[in-house]
Amino acid sequence: MTPPEAVPPVAATGENAGGLSSKGLSAGTIGVVGAVVIGISTIAPAYTLTASLGPTVSEVGFQVPTIIIVGFLPMLLVAFGYRELNNRMPDSGTSFTWATRAFGPWIGWVAATVIVLSNLAGIAVEFLFLLIDQLAGSPGWIADLAFNPFINVAVCLLFMLGATFVSYRDLQTTQKLQYVLVGFQVLVLVIFLVAAFVHVANGTAYDGTPVDWSWFNPFAVGDFGAVVAGLSLSIFIFWGWDVVLTMNEETRNPEKTPGRAATVTVLIVAGLYLLLSMSLLSFAGTGDGELGLGNPDIQGNVFFYLSGPILGPLAFLVSLAVLTSSAASLQSTAVGPARTLLAMGHYGAVPPAFARVNPRFFTPGYATVVSAIVASVFYAVMRFASENVLWDTITALGMMICFYYGLTAFACVWYFRKQWFDSVRMFFFSFLFPLVGGAILAILFVITLRDSIDPDYGSGSNIGGVGLVFLLGVTVIGVGVVLMIWQSIKRPAFFKGETLGMDAPPSTRRLKEAAR
Repeated sequence: MTPPEAVPPVAATGENAGGLSSKGLSAGTIGVVGAVVIGISTIAPAYTLTASLGPTVSEVGFQVPTIIIVGFLPMLLVAFGYRELNNRMPDSGTSFTWATRAFGPWIGWVAATVIVLSNLAGIAVEFLFLLIDQLAGSPGWIADLAFNPFINVAVCLLFMLGATFVSYRDLQTTQKLQYVLVGFQVLVLVIFLVAAFVHVANGTAYDGTPVDWSWFNPFAVGDFGAVVAGLSLSIFIFWGWDVVLTMNEETRNPEKTPGRAATVTVLIVAGLYLLLSMSLLSFAGTGDGELGLGNPDIQGNVFFYLSGPILGPLAFLVSLAVLTSSAASLQSTAVGPARTLLAMGHYGAVPPAFARVNPRFFTPGYATVVSAIVASVFYAVMRFASENVLWDTITALGMMICFYYGLTAFACVWYFRKQWFDSVRMFFFSFLFPLVGGAILAILFVITLRDSIDPDYGSGSNIGGVGLVFLLGVTVIGVGVVLMIWQSIKRPAFFKGETLGMDAPPSTRRLKEAAR
């Protein structure tokens, strides 16, 4: 088989000017199961929950299950909108492409302004040293090495290098690796939550508290600010499901498979989060005692501190699960940004080098390498600038997730505006659901942006009396705007709609008539 050549940017003339086109990726590689596995690995349930459960408890106490459900709802509503857009326009650019088709090139470029985080590598480094410490039976000095910034950054860059190598290769390699890593972490988490419930039933839990229906009562939270803070963290723990949509040009049945996989991914992860949070709340309670989830000393890594009391000699499995979770997510997270950059290069929104597809592996090699370099530099700078880089980037990421997920949901609503009332299904899935989901995320974005100005917000890190979380969020958007203006001068064809134009599709009725 002769490898296909990298597809050049779309021509601005002829019948397909401004339309969608293939980019030379390996078609038909991923099925529903493979897409779901990669989606779960990107979300990284073991990593995200151990990093966010403690802070969420500090905000809402026993109402964590409520917050998880409430945070899940806008994600599900937005996922429906993503599915509709993918059905009509399966393109690896996803948010970038869809927002461009709905609102024009300027908004599309803004939608592509996302954080490519390597804090996943940072947490992988911490758990690597924790695991070695546990297996060696040392008094903690090995684990402490992870907090030396020079050692941390050096090992982090090695993780990034390994993840980039796998992502650079064909998607089949990624898929096979993820089957093993995701399967292991989910198995350990299930064992962990079952063991916690067994301790509660046997009366051997630290602060045993039976599961109560009040945990699911949103009105019991009381403080609206706490609800917003909790929701921001809840939004973060669901981030990543959309990676399955960036692979749509590489899936079997690209119009249907990615949307189905995204919905299944969100449902599976929501169920796992609910069971895990309930088991740990029931085992440890919300107090600030030694093992209580309200203890600030353990909130940054609750799985590590509770793994010994819950699993005994098998506690190292939890550290290994979180290590594999963060490493797996680090690798699969590179899939999405690289394919977005590929689409941007393909349609002339960024330099044409980003449109290169490796002729051997059929992957966006250049875009993958650039994404990894940007992420590595970002982490290294942030790690030396702030000891609380993990917490602050998590909070800033939650804010940015609200921004671009919400914008994409509104793109769905506007793109299908001529079809809202063509059927009951179109009314709910192309209008009502994405509108409500996008509105919730937009409100959360504005509130979080406002609150993050406070120097005490997040970890309490600040520059000149302004919260670091706010500065991170504004800087990312600001850099995106500057780059967009620069590219509009260098590459005016895209911004004139010549390589990827706006599209106002006909109504369903007229589509059926055309088909006949």
